[in-house]
Amino acid sequence: MRRRVAIVGAGMTYFRSMQPLTPQELIFEAVRKCMDDCGLTLRDVEAVVAGSAPDAFDGYHHKGLLSSEAVDCLGRAFSRIYVGGGTGVGVAVAGWWHIASGVYDRVLLVAWEKMSHPYPHAQPLFRTIFDPVLEQPLGPNLIWIFALEMRRYMEMHRIGKELIAEVAVKNKGNALDHPYAQLGAKITVEDVLKSPVLVWPVNRLDISPTSDGAVALMLASGEEARKITDTPVWLDGVGACLDSQFWTNRDLGYPYYVYLAAQQAYRMAGITNPLKQIDVFEPYDPFTYKELHHLDALLGKPGLAPKLLAEGQLERDGDHPTSPSGGLLGVGNPIAAAGLMKVAELYWQLSGRAGRRQVPNAYVGVAQAWGDLMQVGQVVVCRV
Repeated sequence: MRRRVAIVGAGMTYFRSMQPLTPQELIFEAVRKCMDDCGLTLRDVEAVVAGSAPDAFDGYHHKGLLSSEAVDCLGRAFSRIYVGGGTGVGVAVAGWWHIASGVYDRVLLVAWEKMSHPYPHAQPLFRTIFDPVLEQPLGPNLIWIFALEMRRYMEMHRIGKELIAEVAVKNKGNALDHPYAQLGAKITVEDVLKSPVLVWPVNRLDISPTSDGAVALMLASGEEARKITDTPVWLDGVGACLDSQFWTNRDLGYPYYVYLAAQQAYRMAGITNPLKQIDVFEPYDPFTYKELHHLDALLGKPGLAPKLLAEGQLERDGDHPTSPSGGLLGVGNPIAAAGLMKVAELYWQLSGRAGRRQVPNAYVGVAQAWGDLMQVGQVVVCRV
């Protein structure tokens, strides 16, 4: 029988562009804050699960070694998770297995990214991830692939740019209350629509910023968690799914890989009706439409998220608060750290420590991340 797993501490750095800190310094700061939060030290850690995206961002091969140095992994079990943008939540999933299996009682999770190194932008690095025969000759970049997907989503559900722009307005507004956010701002739909068009229908304000940052969480078995804190947040469901690596082979209008990952997590957590049983949603939102796209899959109902957005139900004080943290659009997007930030947000929300961004009566939450070749779904369900 698997053991219950709890989050007992969390810490994060500021998410910023061009931070004057090395990856090791970012990791150390996030871990120190996490350890202070739960009252433990690195001597109490039995295993470390680390996550970071492409090695080229930091200019290192095997850059998992950066975290092994920063958290003193000598003599401890260590593993690195890497599934592109899905890495952050993937780290939480892997950490869950470490404890649920009965092998470890206290596991430290850390995810980071130092995206400022590639200059002028990391985008050219992504060109190498596509199939060299079928896709690279087309000269793809992530923005125009997302533009294809966004256009398909708009056509499929007959929604306009004005409604999708509301996601940026909401999330950047929510981020004003997040102490570590990079791009909290009070903006309007008109601001989004008048920002530069990069690849139609993607405007500049539809995209999350390039960021540096790190996040750390402490996981513990049920017995250990009750010794450490009076307010553990239980990691009760996990799911992961991998779709076809070819974006030309997938239904761009509905992310089945997220839906299937969510169903795994829901079965484990006893969730049968996510719309009624989940109080806080933290879907992965590197682009405005992706919040809606992913939320559709988390709810299992294509086209429902835009309707909820139009009715104001996704606001922090709405019936289905979504990205109360501010999401990637507002807090920032250091790729791997962004996903783990969403799990940390569930910890803060469900333990009643989210401050000005606190969702009232929050008992169950779901976080999700997505990435690699745009076909990875990683989902966790937390509850108190």
